[in-house]
Amino acid sequence: MDISKEFDRYMVHLAEGLGHADRQAGLAGYCTGLMLPLSRKSVEPMAARVDPLRASARHQALHHFVAKAQWSDQQLLNRVAQWVVPHMDFSAGGWWIVDDTGFPKKGVHSVGVTRQYCGVLGKQDNCQVAVSVSLACEQGSLPVAWQLYLPRNWAEDTERRLKAGIPEDIEFATKPHIALQQLRGLLSEGAPRHCVLADAGYGIDYAFRQGLTDLGLSYVVGITSAVVVWPPGVEPLPPKPYSGMGRPPVMPRRTAKRQPVSVKVLAQSLPDSAFQNISWREGTNGRLTGRFAALRVRCAGGNVGKARLLPQQWLLIEWPADQAEPEKYYLSTLPETTALNDLVCAAHMRWRIERDYQDLKQDLGLGHYEGRGWRGFHHHASLSIAAYGFLMEQRLKAGSDAGGKKNFVKRQVPAVSPDYIPRASPARAASRAGLDQDAAPSVERRTRRRPGTLPALRRH
Repeated sequence: MDISKEFDRYMVHLAEGLGHADRQAGLAGYCTGLMLPLSRKSVEPMAARVDPLRASARHQALHHFVAKAQWSDQQLLNRVAQWVVPHMDFSAGGWWIVDDTGFPKKGVHSVGVTRQYCGVLGKQDNCQVAVSVSLACEQGSLPVAWQLYLPRNWAEDTERRLKAGIPEDIEFATKPHIALQQLRGLLSEGAPRHCVLADAGYGIDYAFRQGLTDLGLSYVVGITSAVVVWPPGVEPLPPKPYSGMGRPPVMPRRTAKRQPVSVKVLAQSLPDSAFQNISWREGTNGRLTGRFAALRVRCAGGNVGKARLLPQQWLLIEWPADQAEPEKYYLSTLPETTALNDLVCAAHMRWRIERDYQDLKQDLGLGHYEGRGWRGFHHHASLSIAAYGFLMEQRLKAGSDAGGKKNFVKRQVPAVSPDYIPRASPARAASRAGLDQDAAPSVERRTRRRPGTLPALRRH
């Protein structure tokens, strides 16, 4: 089928979840703008490119559609998944990939902006951070849940919440807690219980790991070298005998000679024969290979030993031969029979989320939204993911990572009119404040509606 006709069918499918039929034009126009080769994919330049003869009117319409219209961003993501997931091949396994990404901001008024760690910059700075869950197979991946992390200073500021249109039911929550909520919501809609992958920012959080186990989800998560475990063959003593008064003791006991160790100390105690060279996939410059060891351990619950005796799980250690100490550590609740190759492949499947973010930011304008409100931030992100979903579906059908973007942008989109003058240009009488990337009309509050079901995610 012609790619333009396929895109039009995709837009009709997505529009069915927006509530009003007249929103289909805004959806198609916005997604088209996001997929065009523009240096900046905010509302105004997209409007000028998509509809140059009526640029001002289209700009107003697109701005209303993304910043004010009351449609559900999660419902849109659900319909994107319904379109893309049937083309994903889970015969070799499926994964839920949890991660977050930052958006540097110079102003302080955009919703959720505060001084915090920004992975894009590699340091603390003013930024927004959003938490996402992607569904992945070996051939591709797709974000299926997305939520802004709301720092405590925002969550507890009534005036700022009102100006940004933050829903009343959104309270302060840590990033791992947000991710658990997202996974819980997906599972409640019938999504399968694939293995969860996450980096050390999530993996060191015991409550996050236990939450995954409580949901019936296995995991492979990064941890830091300071995490403490009971090594193979070393067990704590059982809790003190119950005296018959109060609560029965549950804390495992330690002695001077019976102590847990950090995973770094444990790794350094292993002989060279414990490590094997494992390859996991083809990279840009050849097959990716590393040196790994895996052993069964019990997490010790921290340095003070105030936890129950936990079940055994895998500790995966990655230690390049040319480095003085291990590079990465992972904990996994995959079955005890899991082969080392499979542990390594699962641990390194997180590269898919990095590819998601790279394409979404570089090609589809994920970080280009210039409004300040909660609704607009989530609408823009879901529309970027919708555009990405179409390209992912084309890639999956073509059977390669090369995809339909180059073909798509050849659609007949009119050139910008030579007499078009952008808003806030010196040639107009508009205020220069219109150039502020954080400047945008305040948004209305919205009431969150229950997202639609996810039949495409259900295991058949």
